[in-house]
Amino acid sequence: MRTILLSAAALTLIAAPAMAQSVSNPQWTGSLGYTQLDGDQGDLGAVTGRVTAKMSRYFGVEGEASVGVKDEDISFAGVDGKLEHDYDAAIYGVANVPVSPNLELFGRVGYGTTSIKADVAGVTAQADGESVNYGAGANWFFDSQNGLRADWTRRDFQDDGGELDTYGLSYVRRF
Repeated sequence: MRTILLSAAALTLIAAPAMAQSVSNPQWTGSLGYTQLDGDQGDLGAVTGRVTAKMSRYFGVEGEASVGVKDEDISFAGVDGKLEHDYDAAIYGVANVPVSPNLELFGRVGYGTTSIKADVAGVTAQADGESVNYGAGANWFFDSQNGLRADWTRRDFQDDGGELDTYGLSYVRRF
C-alpha cells in the first residue's frame, strides 16, 4: 500500500511541470485539525494535517496524514482493553465549487491506508487496511488567508473490511 501511495505521489510530481504549463500559479493551502473516526468497534480521534494544491479554480490534489490521539476502551469476552488509532495517510483528487470569495464547497475521492491497534489483556493485534475514500466539506475563510474547514469522509475498506466515517474540523491557511 505504501508503494501505491508513493507511486501516486511520484506521478503527481512528474506531472506537475505539465500542469504548470496550463496553471501558472497553483494555490496552496495547508490545514491542521481534529478528526473523529466513527467505526463499528469504537470512536477514535486523530490530529490531521493536509496539504492541498488547487491546479485550477475547480480542481486540485490533496494529501493528508493523521496520528491517533484519542483511544477507545473496549471489552472483549469480559476482558477490558484499548483500541488505538496509530496513523493513516491518503491522497485525493478534489473538485471545488466556489460559492463566494470566502466560501467554497468541495468533494473528494482518493485512496488511503489506516492502521488500528487493539490491546486486550496484554495481547496486541494490529490491523492495516487500504480503503477507497470519498467525502465532502466546506472551507470558510474569515480573511484572505485564514479559515476553517469542516469535512466528512467515508473510508470503504477493501476485502470486506467494512466502512469508517470521519468528521473533521480544521484551521486552514492559504499560502
